Amino acid sequence: MTEFFDTSVIVAALARTHPHHGPSILRFAKAEPSRSFCGLHTLAEVYSSLSSMPLKPQIPPDYAFRLVQEVLTRFSTVSLDKQEYLDILEKTSARGLTGGKIYDALLLACAAKSQAQIIYTWNLKHFHSIAPHLADRIQSP
Repeated sequence: MTEFFDTSVIVAALARTHPHHGPSILRFAKAEPSRSFCGLHTLAEVYSSLSSMPLKPQIPPDYAFRLVQEVLTRFSTVSLDKQEYLDILEKTSARGLTGGKIYDALLLACAAKSQAQIIYTWNLKHFHSIAPHLADRIQSP
């Protein structure tokens, strides 16, 4: 079964003190590049989130980078080409979406491109509002 991981799940899996760490790390540990995908941009979001989160203990940037490398051993990445990216931005603009919902819409486009049968996220409300037609595939870990 093909699965797509939102950044929120990967960050929670890698940050031991994150409130959603337990269920996230269980899914993360089972990920395999042949069937598990994340957005290419997720790598930057994971690095940025981990290296700047107010976590105790603090995750230093070099260790955050090593965690991003771990993500690459477990996931295949999906990216959008220029036209796909612009199409999503045009659609989000037409719908009046702002903020994090734009990034979520881009990730949902990556999930569609990977033909994911399951989309894992902790942002259920955003994902369901952006893609109600995928509600049966969107779930938390």
